[in-house]
Amino acid sequence: MPTSAEIRAKARESLRGNWASAVLHFLLYYVIMMGIGFFGLVPVIGWLANVVLSGVLSFGLYSFFLALSRGERPSTETLFSGFSRFMDTFLLGLLMGIFIFLWSLLLIIPGIIAAFRYSQAYYILRDNPGIGALEAIRRSKDLMVGHKLRLFVLILTFIGWALLCGLTFGIGTLWLAPYVYTSQAHFHNDLISRSAYPRISP
Repeated sequence: MPTSAEIRAKARESLRGNWASAVLHFLLYYVIMMGIGFFGLVPVIGWLANVVLSGVLSFGLYSFFLALSRGERPSTETLFSGFSRFMDTFLLGLLMGIFIFLWSLLLIIPGIIAAFRYSQAYYILRDNPGIGALEAIRRSKDLMVGHKLRLFVLILTFIGWALLCGLTFGIGTLWLAPYVYTSQAHFHNDLISRSAYPRISP
């Protein structure tokens, strides 16, 4: 299995020549999420907007970097592709949020483990248009058996970069986030290559 360093190297290769697009599209996603966050100050309506849109937009973000990791040329349309599968992406975001919250009630560690267990669900939903949210979660749980620690270690390797981003008042995050998301996409590609589940491209 590839090491974290090898996965990060693949991510850098995918981002070569694509940094501008990756940074600008992450910035667009971030601005939209910030807008939803401010809108969330409005009682009830703002909370509903956040619940309804977060899963849809997260699907688009994961889809964008998954496509990038596979040598494709994702566009702004990819970033908003969750709207074409609105019910599935909305339900996936909602169910993941509920399940992680419930596990977190047991203590923070079970919640973190649950987050890693469900971490592949957006990718799976993207690659398999015929399945629903619950099936994507189930497949993610199957894929992550024996691999949660690998993903945890991969994410830990970015801590130094995250600390450096603090010195740039967060501006460096515009480059770090695409690097992290592309690395996670390559991690998923490696999992799929070892899986019994077929990948059906949309």
